[in-house]
Amino acid sequence: MDDSQLHQSQHPSEAVLARLAGSIALLAGLAGLFIALVLFGNLRPDIAFLGYVVAVGFVAFLPMPVRTITRIVETPVPVELPKAEDDKVIAAFAEALGEPCLVLDGRGAVSYRNQAAARQYSNVQPGKVLTLVMRNPELVGAVDAALRTGTPHSFELHETLPSETWDRVTVAPIRHPESDWLEQYDRHLLVTFQSLTELKRVDAMRTDFIANASHELRTPLASLLGFIDTLLGPAARDAVAREKFLGIMRGQAERMSRLIDDLLSLSRIEMYQHVRPTGSVDLAGLLREVREGLQTQAKAAALDVVLDLPDGPVPVTGDRSQLYEVFENLVDNAIKYGGEGKTVEVSLTPINRSGFRYLVSVVDHGPGVEPEHVPRMTERFYRIEVETSRKKKGTGLGLAIVKHIVQRHRGQMSIRSKPGEGLRVDVMLP
Repeated sequence: MDDSQLHQSQHPSEAVLARLAGSIALLAGLAGLFIALVLFGNLRPDIAFLGYVVAVGFVAFLPMPVRTITRIVETPVPVELPKAEDDKVIAAFAEALGEPCLVLDGRGAVSYRNQAAARQYSNVQPGKVLTLVMRNPELVGAVDAALRTGTPHSFELHETLPSETWDRVTVAPIRHPESDWLEQYDRHLLVTFQSLTELKRVDAMRTDFIANASHELRTPLASLLGFIDTLLGPAARDAVAREKFLGIMRGQAERMSRLIDDLLSLSRIEMYQHVRPTGSVDLAGLLREVREGLQTQAKAAALDVVLDLPDGPVPVTGDRSQLYEVFENLVDNAIKYGGEGKTVEVSLTPINRSGFRYLVSVVDHGPGVEPEHVPRMTERFYRIEVETSRKKKGTGLGLAIVKHIVQRHRGQMSIRSKPGEGLRVDVMLP
């Protein structure tokens, strides 16, 4: 309602008084003007009074100005589904997959990663552009193509660091029902990683086992067959020859048994090399157990295994049985090939070097090896002196097993040796 409508609804006398009250400043100004004319303009007072009354009457019957009052009323904005609710649904879906999974936004940046992805790809943090963190050409191409076309892309991702792994990676858009993904404002991509590592390792294990076993088993099998033919033929009634040949046959059978055990052990380690151990091991206590377990071999070789360990426990993260196998192999090799030095030294030292916390060193004072052999000593079936290794019941797989176990524990192994100065193996563990 405006002011004119308000005054039309009032009594006429009330309206006049309201007008006069609203013009009080104007009337006061007119009164001052007429008084000034009387005092300084020689205007007669009666004429001045009459003029002022006329002016008051004129003001009293003037129409009041119209004032329009406008009220602004805010209309409620339609409520949309909060983005947080969509994020919760996507997060629940990603966790339910179980396998490593990343959710990317329209820029290719990571908006969510499930727990499996956080464990396997700790460097892929939310908010970072995935293709700037994982610089694999096939991954970059798949993400770019999916963002550009809105169609799924899949490829096999092969990585070699920190260990060799294979994954089937699928990059697919998360679509809303009955909508064009490319026209959506809030677009997301789902990147899933399906591990193929165990399948690849099983295939590699089968291939390696056939190739290596056929090569290494050929000689003892041929020897066994020859002795069996001899026992069935010329030496069938010779008790002395039979006893001698049976002893040799038993040694060849034990060699094959050790070889098969080492091959199976190496294959199992390689199969799970990409899975980091989570157990806790007292490294100092484990080294003491290794020394006790090899006392018989040390006495037979007429040498002493000397330990240099901290007084208290030294906890590390690892698989106890595998770490035991590592140091048992290293100390056993030192006893077999370093017996001339009369001592084998095993030390455990705390360090702070590139993420490694402890250094275990196994040192013998034997004949040592030529520098050109050192880089190849961790290869399967590599022997510096074949006959010497076989006489000492070596399979050529011990250091290969050690290397793969250390890699699984995210450690590092180095070998140093010079002729006449013995051999030193250092194992650094995180």
